[in-house]
This record gives sequence, structure tokens and C-alpha cells, in this order.
Amino acid sequence: MAGAHAALPAQLLTDEQPRVVVIVGPTGIGKSQTAFDLALALDGEIVVADSRQVYRVLDIATNKPPPEHREKVRYHMIDLVDPGASFNAAQYVHGARESIEAILSRGRTPIVEGGTMLYVDALTEGFSLAGVAPNPRLREELEKLDAEALRARLLDLDPDPGVDLENPVRMIRAVEVLEALGPPLKRLRTRSAPAWHVMRVGLTAPLAAIDRRLEARSRQQVERGLVAETQAALDAGVPTNAPVLTGIGYAEALAHIRGDVPLEELPHVMAASNRRYARRQLRWWRRDVRIRWFEIEPDPLPAILKYVEGN
Repeated sequence: MAGAHAALPAQLLTDEQPRVVVIVGPTGIGKSQTAFDLALALDGEIVVADSRQVYRVLDIATNKPPPEHREKVRYHMIDLVDPGASFNAAQYVHGARESIEAILSRGRTPIVEGGTMLYVDALTEGFSLAGVAPNPRLREELEKLDAEALRARLLDLDPDPGVDLENPVRMIRAVEVLEALGPPLKRLRTRSAPAWHVMRVGLTAPLAAIDRRLEARSRQQVERGLVAETQAALDAGVPTNAPVLTGIGYAEALAHIRGDVPLEELPHVMAASNRRYARRQLRWWRRDVRIRWFEIEPDPLPAILKYVEGN
């Protein structure tokens, strides 16, 4: 798709600041494909902003780029740690900043492809959560709560915490920070803004179209062997409460392995979780007036390239 467009200058500059293109939007909208096409057109490299793609081995529900994309474009911030390890926003920002500076030093265009809201904001705004040591006793208490009770406890502390309200690991960490330092969570961030000109590109579509894409992707993930991949992780000793296994897709696959979800229902349950997450992402990104939105149909690439060239 990108081959029909003339390549732009390798490094796009404002008066003094190098430009970094950031692509956001709801899960399943096509950010990965658009980032890939832009990277080809702009002689760029992709910095993934996804809290699950940092984990090795588990590839299907994390929606990692396919091998044919990796052969043509250089990707950063994926496959960094083992599935049982922990990884946080501060680690992400440190690694992503280094990656972006390295890309710029090569005279190429950094393209940040983002779905994890906290990671994108932390990177582009220069935020990092204040350091709070783990509280094992509190974590043990919180891990006994179901998702609804945990969500209620978090929202009672901070009605707008800015974390994924479907991810127990992130909710537990947020409660841990809030109970240690007090709300609101967003004020507990320090800022060290990067010296880049950030161009924010948003991808969107009617909700019905997004839902169809999510249904299709969920079926494909199950057909590709999601359950087997999840079982292999368990057999290798990855605990069921590992952050990567609490994410959409793996959490539902674990429910199937436990016998709670029939295999024929698994894609529908996954799609329902993804629909809720996509709507939260849309609400989050829509609040940022700096984002320039593009419909995914027809092909958004020509309009995005025109926008990038003109700014």
C-alpha cells in the first residue's frame, strides 16, 4: 500500500525539534498496519507502546507485528522480558526514549504505535509515576477481590485514575500508589518533557465497524492457537497472575482452560472484552484536542502523509 507513495525526507524537522509521529486509536482499528505503511513511506522505524508486547514468547493475543513486517521495518520495545517478569511505565519510557534518540541519530523518522494509554502519555508528555515500593500485605489483600470490587476501591480513591480498569495488575498498582501517597493519581507524576515535536495521528471508524474487526480478530487468534500458546506458558511455569496473562485474550483463554468458557464461545467473550476496552481508549484519546483523526476507510495513508508533510 505504501509503495505507491513517494518517500518523504528521512528526518522531519521543525525549527529545532525533531518530529516524532504517534499513532493512536482503539484496539483492532489497524494501528499496526498504518504504522508499518508509514514507516515504509517515511523511511522510519516503529517504537511500539504496548504493555503486553514487551513480553517474549506470547505473541498471538499481544498482536505483535508479523515476521514479514519485521523483515522490512525495524521495531523497538517488543520482546524485552520473560512472560513471568514485571515491567512498568518508567521502564518503558526509559527504553522508548533511548530508542527514539537512536532512530533520530540515524536520520530516520520515529513512529510510535500506541494502544496502552499510560505508556503513550508517559512517553510523549514526559510523565512517570512517583516511585512507591511494593506493599506485599496490601497486594495480597487486593488480589482476593474480584474485578468489580477492585475497580470500586480504586475509583473511590480516584474517580479518574487514568489506568486500565479491566486490568487487575494495573488497578492493584494504582491502589498501592494512591494509598501510599494519596490521590489524585495524575498529580503523582513528575514531568521531564522530551525535546521532540510530537505529531499525534488518530485512527477511527464507526463503532459497528470496530466491533466487526474485533470479532474477526478474536476468531483468528483462537484459530491460530491462542489456547495452546497459553497452555504452553503455564507449562513453562508462568503464573496465572503474571501481568501478560491478565490481558485480554489470555485471561479468557485461561478461563477456557479452567473449564469456565466453552471453546466455541471463546472468540465472542474475547471480542466483548475488547469492545469495552476499545470504547475506553476512544474516550481517552478523544479528550486530546491535539490529535488529528483519520477514518480507516478508505485508505487513510494518503491523507496522513499529506498531514505529516504539511506540519
